[in-house]
Amino acid sequence: MMEAPLAPAPWQHQPWDPADHHQNDSPALSHNILPPNDDDHDDFFAATPSHSQPALHHSLSANLHPDQNAYQNASSVATHSIRAPSPPPNAPILDHSHLRPGKQAALLSHERTLELYRANAKKTQDPDLQFEFAVFMIDASKSLPIPPNTPGNLLQVEKALEKREDLIREATSLLKRLADRGHPASQYFLADCYANGIGTVKGKQDFDRAYPLFVLAAKHGHPDAAYRAGTCCENGWGCRRESAKALQFFRKAAAALHPGAMYRLGIAELNGELGLSKSPKEGVKWLKRSAEHATAEFPHALHELALLHERGIDNVVFVDYEYSTELLAQAAELGYAPSAYRLGECYEYGKMGCPQDPALSIHYYNIAAQQNHRDACFALTAWYLVGSPGVLPQSDTEAFLWAQKAAEAGLAKAMYACGYFLEVGIGTTANIQEAMSYYKRAAEKGDKRATQRLKNSQNGPMHQPGGPGSVLHRGQGDSDAGKNPKDKDCVIM
Repeated sequence: MMEAPLAPAPWQHQPWDPADHHQNDSPALSHNILPPNDDDHDDFFAATPSHSQPALHHSLSANLHPDQNAYQNASSVATHSIRAPSPPPNAPILDHSHLRPGKQAALLSHERTLELYRANAKKTQDPDLQFEFAVFMIDASKSLPIPPNTPGNLLQVEKALEKREDLIREATSLLKRLADRGHPASQYFLADCYANGIGTVKGKQDFDRAYPLFVLAAKHGHPDAAYRAGTCCENGWGCRRESAKALQFFRKAAAALHPGAMYRLGIAELNGELGLSKSPKEGVKWLKRSAEHATAEFPHALHELALLHERGIDNVVFVDYEYSTELLAQAAELGYAPSAYRLGECYEYGKMGCPQDPALSIHYYNIAAQQNHRDACFALTAWYLVGSPGVLPQSDTEAFLWAQKAAEAGLAKAMYACGYFLEVGIGTTANIQEAMSYYKRAAEKGDKRATQRLKNSQNGPMHQPGGPGSVLHRGQGDSDAGKNPKDKDCVIM
């Protein structure tokens, strides 16, 4: 499922960082929670739509990125507002994949595609098909070609942006009507749009409108909506912060085997959160259930269980390195960066019973680095500095680029490394001024070597390679690091 072991150039990857996520009493819940529309007589609603369970495979999604040690954190990352798609119960009702405009699509062909879809959608009174069209419009608004923003193109850019807004307006209007008529998928999808700043004033998140819709969809049996309503109650997004109500929603979603809800309950039981008393045994049970239903969106229970089996819990979880690495591998194959990084370390240094295997180490580091996991990016810097025969060619240029990527993600030792690369001219043209800039950034984050380099620069010319404070040893403080053959030959700058 993942790429070959060789790591591609850093600039080809999408960024990863566990970013901080989004943020009244619950109103009376009814089908009239949204204001009635004046245009109920339009083409889409000439007949009363059915309230059957819709296909949900077009829900928006985004990955949840918890801290690697969420088990010990007071606030679990599973409480963050995320976009969590439901698995499709059936095949797509209306497959429009062939109609999706590509990045290079001309504006005219894009409009024709849209008009054809609109005409077909208006011929039906099926709310599921109308929902499909609304989702298509939201997707189309994201891929609508926007001309380059140059002085000669201002009018065209303005028109294109206006078309994008029109699409979003039309889609959200249709979703509102469907939501008013009790269509769970529309209620959830519209709430998700509001929670992510789509169709809102100035593109700001609007949980005041999102939360009641999550609750309404949850009452109609939508697992993702119940989970999201729980995160809102836990964090006070669009409602009062109420742990008891959050637990109710999480349990409702968990009863429908929602992996995110089961994970959140597991962490709450382990740490004694949400008003629960600590119960590691119950927590592990929930984590195991979540792991059994892990998805690319919710692989977190696999990682947490791996950490638990690495250190053990008295009378609850026994230490089992082999099982721990197996769980990490499952999470890594789902694309979970912290698990992939941990495996990269295991295969580099021979930890947890893993053999030292450069190919596997680079492979797993690469999976994590593709998501901008800063430590994984910096680990690839080390591998590129020395290379690995038959696996990875030595390249100072790639080493510098990966260090830059890690520095951009906020890693202090990578900032120091970039400074040294630029000072000495390793993998890039020497540039003392830029090197000093990286040293200052690293020093501000508490890197003592960077502080020393800055101090040396004030007392005279910068030290030559190998001078005091000039090196950063890989695996510092790690007793296993010295066992790695490559550490004998490699000092990461």
